[in-house]
This record gives sequence, C-alpha cells and structure tokens, in this order.
Amino acid sequence: MKKKVGYILITVAICLLIGFLSSFATQTSVNDWYLALNKPSFNPPNWLFAPVWTGLYILMGIAAGIVWSKGFHHIWVKTALYHFGFQLLFNALWSIVFFGFKSPAWALLVIFVLLTLIILTIRWFKVVSKLAAILLIPYMLWVCFATLLNYKIWELN
Repeated sequence: MKKKVGYILITVAICLLIGFLSSFATQTSVNDWYLALNKPSFNPPNWLFAPVWTGLYILMGIAAGIVWSKGFHHIWVKTALYHFGFQLLFNALWSIVFFGFKSPAWALLVIFVLLTLIILTIRWFKVVSKLAAILLIPYMLWVCFATLLNYKIWELN
C-alpha cells in the first residue's frame, strides 16, 4: 500500500507539473487574444478552467499511479503508461498550439489526436485496472467538451 501511494504521489506531481508548465502558453494570450475571440454561448467563464484542470490532473495522476503500482515490468502496464505519456504530451501541446501559437485550427487537429489517445489510454488502463480507467472518464468528457468548444471558436473566428 505504501508503495502504491508513492507511485500515485509521483504521477500526480508529474501531471500537475505538466499542467503548470503548459499554463505558461495559456497565460501568453488568455488576457488579450483569447478575450477578443468570438466564443459560443456555452463557453465557461475563464475562472472555471484552472480548478477543473487541477482536479482532472489529480484524477489522471491517481489513475496513472494505480496502473504503475501494478508493476512496470508487465507489458500491459508499460503499454498503458506509454499511451498515458503520449496523451499527456498532446495535452500540453494543445495549450501551446491554441494559446501560444494562437491557432484554433491547428489546435483542433491536436485535440482530435489527444481525444483518440485518451480513449486508447482508457482502454489500456482498463486492462490493468478498471478503477484507473474509470478515473479517466471525467477527463475524456471534459476533452470532448473542449473539442466542441475549440471547434466552435475556430468556426466563429
């Protein structure tokens, strides 16, 4: 149990660090370029994004820690964590492309890849731990919403 908690703490810290680092790209344009964009009526208020993402990164880290605790020597665990790592990179890449490069069109492509990787990660996590897979569902649902939001912002601008 102690070992499992250690894995979870490490993976939560990694997820939060990735979120923190990608927020630098967000901060470059969230208070100017993003404010000037036409947004759909269902666009959440800006203050909501940070707490939602913090919660999602924590759930993601817990899920990854549970999978990692099953033993990295196991091929299914390795495969699941590789998928997790790739989706985490695309998660950060989306912020860089959307906010850093100010490109909703290219960000839409990135988020489609991200969504695909999340679905694959959930499938692999389910092989290792059903609980870990379930913990990623809120993340997948939020990214589905973010995909729609990204699409509408691209369409309106």
